[in-house]
Amino acid sequence: MTEQIICAGFGGQGVLLAGQILAYAGLAEGKNVSWLPAYGPEMRGGTANCNVVVSDEEVASPVVVEADCAIVMNRPSMEMFERAVRPNGLLIMNSDLIEVQPARGDIKVLRIPANSLAEQAGSVKAANMVMLGAYNACVCIVENKTIIQCLEKVMGEKKKHLIPLNEKAIDMGMEAAKKQL
Repeated sequence: MTEQIICAGFGGQGVLLAGQILAYAGLAEGKNVSWLPAYGPEMRGGTANCNVVVSDEEVASPVVVEADCAIVMNRPSMEMFERAVRPNGLLIMNSDLIEVQPARGDIKVLRIPANSLAEQAGSVKAANMVMLGAYNACVCIVENKTIIQCLEKVMGEKKKHLIPLNEKAIDMGMEAAKKQL
């Protein structure tokens, strides 16, 4: 099985981190992975996205041309990457920042209030983890426990105290997605 994902949003929303954690989790489970980040000149407030491929087979290219899923955190990202989702693919959108409906009718759409759920978990900065949880509820490409283990490694000792908040955000994203499946 091969899953090609695009994560996109404003710089500072943690889309690169979410993609990186997904790639690390795939690697930790013995899968072949690639992670290709792209961001504008401004780290915060500019655009950021990454292509993630997680596969049981060799990954031929890190570039995602036809995504199985696009996880979009804001309207500009939805407008840019909606067309990159394959027919019958999945678009997971942050409904707190995207009020419009996608233009396409041939894809499955999940509207996740990521900012609101992250705030309930303890910090709006965890919206990326809400979206990662929503994604994994739909596809389950890796185990949630592996995501948490990779999150611990990426965050390190300095940010270890944030793990419970992020774990809660992942769980809340999963529950929000399950209600729409």
